Amino acid sequence: MANPRRDEREVGLELLGRCARHRGETFIGDRGHAGKRFVAAVSKVGATVVRPKRADEDGVGPHLSQIRQHIESIFSTTEELLTLERHRARTLAGLRERVLVRFLCLAACVSLNHQLGRPSRALVSYCA
Repeated sequence: MANPRRDEREVGLELLGRCARHRGETFIGDRGHAGKRFVAAVSKVGATVVRPKRADEDGVGPHLSQIRQHIESIFSTTEELLTLERHRARTLAGLRERVLVRFLCLAACVSLNHQLGRPSRALVSYCA
């Protein structure tokens, strides 16, 4: 979690710095992850920036809509299905605990569905 007022490139570099890297990682970002200094900083740690081209850039950028759909699906799941928008945590430690418990529960449901031959995200059976 980061303050929304912080520059997204700064947050991206911080997250990349926290990851266990093996060099050759790909940093997938949106159009805001542009700039020579940002690309140089990401390259310095052995990663590559992949993002759509901006309107003021020449050439053709990568087509990232499928990746974006997966990311948006994960966000939707966490906000709606896991009710993380209404977590009611009062501290960062409490928020971490609630997020981890919800993801653990989701993983258990998906695992059980695999064992029972059901679709992974058929979760209605587990809701009260």
